[in-house]
Amino acid sequence: MAAQAFRHRLAFSPPPALTSPRPYLELQAVDAYLGPRLVFEKLDLRLHLGEHTVVLGPNGAGKSALVKLLGREIYPLVKPGSALRIFASETVNLWDLRGRIGLVSTDLQIGYAGRVRTFDVVLSGFFGSVGIGRSQQPTGAQSERVRALMDQLALGDLAQRPFAELSDGQKRRVLLARALVHDPEVLVLDEPTNGLDLRSRHQLLDILRALAHAGTTLLLVTHQIEAIIPEISRAVLLRQGAVVGDGPAAELLQAGPLSALFETPLQVVTAGGYRQVLPAAPSR
Repeated sequence: MAAQAFRHRLAFSPPPALTSPRPYLELQAVDAYLGPRLVFEKLDLRLHLGEHTVVLGPNGAGKSALVKLLGREIYPLVKPGSALRIFASETVNLWDLRGRIGLVSTDLQIGYAGRVRTFDVVLSGFFGSVGIGRSQQPTGAQSERVRALMDQLALGDLAQRPFAELSDGQKRRVLLARALVHDPEVLVLDEPTNGLDLRSRHQLLDILRALAHAGTTLLLVTHQIEAIIPEISRAVLLRQGAVVGDGPAAELLQAGPLSALFETPLQVVTAGGYRQVLPAAPSR
């Protein structure tokens, strides 16, 4: 199926009317460890509903740690003057959070290795689990929601297939369907195009563009500039656990800021709203 065909299959909820930007993530002077390493020290950052954002940085910048903070997999150090708020609250119910924030990540994909039925991978999004356990009893409405999402993402024919037998592109779309079961306000995508071939990458990016236009707030976390869809309006540049740039994507996704971020001379080529990064032309 051609990539552009996906957009015509999607039928997500229309965007809500936003009277003013509302933060869904607020970090104030946050210190946090990832394992034994202090990955953030006095980190300040605020992300808003309705604002499609990319967090961009090299490997080791703290991008995955930021996703884990948002998903409550790691916690900041408790200290005076420090705060982490999600949807304006410092006290977060994980069940409520799963209904408001969807997540697609390679770590989650690895967690589903084995013979789990693809339909159950998507269905497990309702329970925040890896697969469906014996104690979990999905409702008819939940099963119907899964079928509808799988049809919209061209996955209907794969419902009974073991997840492990799918291609990486198919797996990533399945995890996207899983993340969308609650119709979340925010969709977090941690390196979503890693390991995908060109066709699968373009299909996935086309779906993300449709979601952005339908009103889902996107947070793209990546080191791949070519994965940044045109709808991304804000860029946060992260290096060694610190924000080194934060502003309009059109200004920061340029040769100068990106060369400084990745510490290598780069040039940026733009076509159709997408950017491709190349080595800087040698000086003559």
